[in-house]
Amino acid sequence: MPSLDKTKKEYKELLSQLSDPELVSDWEKFEQLSKRKKELDKIIEKDKEIEEIDRRILENKIILNAPDDEELNSLAETETSQLQEKRKKLEKELEDMLKGGGVSKKSHSAIIEIRAGTGGDEAGLFAANLYYMYSKYAELQGWKQKLLDSHSTGVGGFKEVVFELRGNVFDNMKYEAGVHRVQRIPETEKSGRIHTSTATVAVLPKPKSTEINIKPDDLKIDHYRSSGPGGQNVNKRETAIRITHIPTGLVVTSQTERSQLSNKENAIAILSARLLEKKEEEEISKLGGKRKEQVGWGKRSEKIRTYNFPQDRITDHRIKKSWSKIEEIMEGKLDKIIKTLQDKLEY
Repeated sequence: MPSLDKTKKEYKELLSQLSDPELVSDWEKFEQLSKRKKELDKIIEKDKEIEEIDRRILENKIILNAPDDEELNSLAETETSQLQEKRKKLEKELEDMLKGGGVSKKSHSAIIEIRAGTGGDEAGLFAANLYYMYSKYAELQGWKQKLLDSHSTGVGGFKEVVFELRGNVFDNMKYEAGVHRVQRIPETEKSGRIHTSTATVAVLPKPKSTEINIKPDDLKIDHYRSSGPGGQNVNKRETAIRITHIPTGLVVTSQTERSQLSNKENAIAILSARLLEKKEEEEISKLGGKRKEQVGWGKRSEKIRTYNFPQDRITDHRIKKSWSKIEEIMEGKLDKIIKTLQDKLEY
């Protein structure tokens, strides 16, 4: 793994080369150096963020050593604790970037699909809970998110919801794929019985433009009226899109936007991700047994986790570990689960 000092030295040399007026005549080399500079920019910026945090921590230490001011000292202590946590996270990100030479091989954005499983309306509500949990987690991570498609149950739940998370998402989210099970007393349950319901989560890396080539002739595109929320305009016009990929038979839909064009773009994004998933599954199926286990990342049919509300416990069955404070986790505070899974399941 290259050290930060070596990276800084390479960055300085790059800047010097790029400032050479003669370089303009060698367009191919200029593009190559510019691309590398963009990669290293991310490392340099991350290091600057850490330096800025160190500066703020030092300022807080000076405040804490000053004459007594309880309110100011309390604020400084709280902020220092938060800054130290943030610094740990940034250090880990910087380490990963240095390992990858500036670009993580798995720095994919991701498309997440959540489908209600067994359990009727309660399964749909659980699917909506999972969507909310991942949305809040994305906010805390600073990822951008976009709803691509949804089909509601009419009682506040989802039969299916598909959304995109943009950023270095896939490495964090890949172990969320599989069957999630919830055990709780539904609000509509009068006798106080605990119900068990399920929802399925698929985490698909969003393909880069060079990974999947979709030919227009391979697509059958249908338009229809949206059935979900969005007002009269959405329901009166045929803005929803259904795309069938003829060679594979894959069918995708999108009805969340007000225009056909936007829904088409969403549908194509979903289709691209599913085609990449299909391609990778075909490649994995050709490998030997042990290697096949290592490269898999959680199948749609694999039961991975149980959310037991009466016992305030979330259990991940792959690593046989449980966490309490279930309501806090459902508010998007997934870091401790994500980190443990990465530590235990990375190969």
